[in-house]
Amino acid sequence: MSKSLPFLHSFVKFSTFISLFIAIWSGCSASDHQKPNIVLLFCDDLGYGDIGTFGHPTIRTPNLDRMAAEGVKFTNFYSGSPACTASRYALLTGRYPVHSGFSWVLYPNSQRGIHPKETTLAEGMKKAGYATGCFGKWHLGTTKKEFLPLQNGFDEYLGLPYSNDMLPPNHPDIALLDGNDTLEVNPDQSTLTRRYTERAISFIKKNKAQPFFCYLPFAMPHIPLHPGTRFQGISTRGNYGDVVEEIDWSLGEILKTLKANGLAENTLVFFTSDNGPWIIKNELGGSSGLLRDGKGSTWEGGMRVPGIAYFAGKTTAGKVVQSPASTLDLYTSFLKMAGYEFAEGHQKNGQDISNLIFGKTDNKADRPFFYYGPNQLHAVRKGKWKLHVKTNSQTGNDYFNGKIPLLFNLDSDPSEQYDLTEAHPEIVSDLLSEIEKQFEFVEKHPDFYQ
Repeated sequence: MSKSLPFLHSFVKFSTFISLFIAIWSGCSASDHQKPNIVLLFCDDLGYGDIGTFGHPTIRTPNLDRMAAEGVKFTNFYSGSPACTASRYALLTGRYPVHSGFSWVLYPNSQRGIHPKETTLAEGMKKAGYATGCFGKWHLGTTKKEFLPLQNGFDEYLGLPYSNDMLPPNHPDIALLDGNDTLEVNPDQSTLTRRYTERAISFIKKNKAQPFFCYLPFAMPHIPLHPGTRFQGISTRGNYGDVVEEIDWSLGEILKTLKANGLAENTLVFFTSDNGPWIIKNELGGSSGLLRDGKGSTWEGGMRVPGIAYFAGKTTAGKVVQSPASTLDLYTSFLKMAGYEFAEGHQKNGQDISNLIFGKTDNKADRPFFYYGPNQLHAVRKGKWKLHVKTNSQTGNDYFNGKIPLLFNLDSDPSEQYDLTEAHPEIVSDLLSEIEKQFEFVEKHPDFYQ
C-alpha cells in the first residue's frame, strides 16, 4: 500500500492539472480563439444630426442610442467624400477618391466602375479566410460584370446596383440584383430595408462557424423615401423619420441575432453614413445638426457623419472619441483585425484606428485629413484646424462671399462660422504645406486609369 502512494500522489497532481486546464478552457469563449466577425452598416444620406444619440429630438433610435451607450461614439468621424460613389470607393479601398478616376457619382450608363487592380475590403477579408456578404446599395459600376460585388470580393450580394432614384437610360426599370442576376425589376422599395436585414441575418447564421464580414449599405434615407409597412407614419418627423427608425430596427435585429447565436462577444459592429444629408430636399432630406451645409459640399455637414462602434465586452462603454477618424481608416483597421497582411507598396490612405474603436489612447490626432469635392481638393483638417482652399454647396450659397482661404478651429467652432486666417497665419502656412504634399503624392501615385 505504501509503495503505491507516490503513484497516487502523481496521479492526483496530474488529474488536478487536467481539471484545471479543462476549467480554464471551458471558461474561455469562442471569441478568444477566433478572428473577429465584422458587421458594417452604411446609410445613404444620413446626416450628423439625424439620430437620437447625435441630438435629434424626435427621431427615435433606441438601438443606436444603446449601441453608443454600450460602445464607442465618434463625434469627429468622416466619410471619404460628400458624394455616393466616391464615398463607397473610399470605404472599400481605403484610398481617397481622387485615385479612382471617378471621384464623384456614377450613373447606370457610366462606362467606368471599380478597377480590378483595386484590393477591396471584401477581397482582403476573403484572403484572410472570411465569408463576405453585401446586402444593399453597391454604386461602384454596373455596365460590366467585372464591376459588380461578386467580382470584387463578395460571396453573396442582394441589392440595388445604384441609387434608388436612378433609372437606366431608355429603360423604365430599376433592377434588384441577387448575385450577378436580376432578381426582379422595380421592386417595392418599402420592402428593401427588411429584405436586406433578413438576408444579412441568414448570412450571419449560415456562417457563424467561421469568421464573416457582413456589409449593409442601406438604400435610405436617400430619396425617394419608402418606409416599410410597419414603419409608415410612426415618426413625428414624417417619412424621413420613418425610414431612419426602420434602419434602427434593422440594427436591433442584427444585434439580437448575434446574441442569440453566441456571436456578440466576437463581433465588431460599426454604424456610419456615406455622406451628409440632402438638405436641398427640405423635409424629405435630413439634418446635419450644428454643422454647416450638407451632401455634396466639403463643409462639415457634407462629410462629418455619425460613427458608432460596438464590440460586446471589448469596447469601452460610453466612450466618446473626439479624435478625427474616417471611413478610410475602417479599411485598414478591419483588415488588420482580420489578420490580412498588406503587400509591400500597398497604397492606402487610412490608418489603423483599432485603439479608438476599443476606447484606448489615440496618438494620430494631428495627421491630415483631406476633403475632396468634385475632382478637386477643397480642404484639409489637421488636429482641430481646418483650412478651405475652395468651397461649394448644392444650395448655391457662398457663405463668405468668395473669400479664400478660410481657417476654422473645429473644436470651438464646429459650425464653421468664424474665419481665423488673419489671427493664425502660421497655421494657414502649415496647412497649405500639407496640401502641397498631398498634391505631390497624388502626382506620384496616379489612379489606375492613367
